[in-house]
Amino acid sequence: RDGMTEFTAVKAKVFGISVDSPYAQKAWVQQLNLNFPLLSDFNKEVSKAYGVLYEDLGGLKGVAKRSAFVLDRGGIIRYKWVSEDPEKLPDLEAIKKVLQ
Repeated sequence: RDGMTEFTAVKAKVFGISVDSPYAQKAWVQQLNLNFPLLSDFNKEVSKAYGVLYEDLGGLKGVAKRSAFVLDRGGIIRYKWVSEDPEKLPDLEAIKKVLQ
């Protein structure tokens, strides 16, 4: 949500993806006043494909790691950031550099 103006200025499309259900996501979008689409990976297919799924995290099954990806128009990954720490946020400046 933060820095969206800079992303839209370079015509980047931002999406959030989580393993939560669409119903939980709807409430979360409203609560956080998100200004980008949030997509549901409830079946965890995307998280598995991108290698960011914890099969088991302290007893929680199927939790996605905090991560950020930049894909080009052809779907090629141009930037990848994955954290084992769910409280850590990606480096937005590094993402912006990739988009320029």
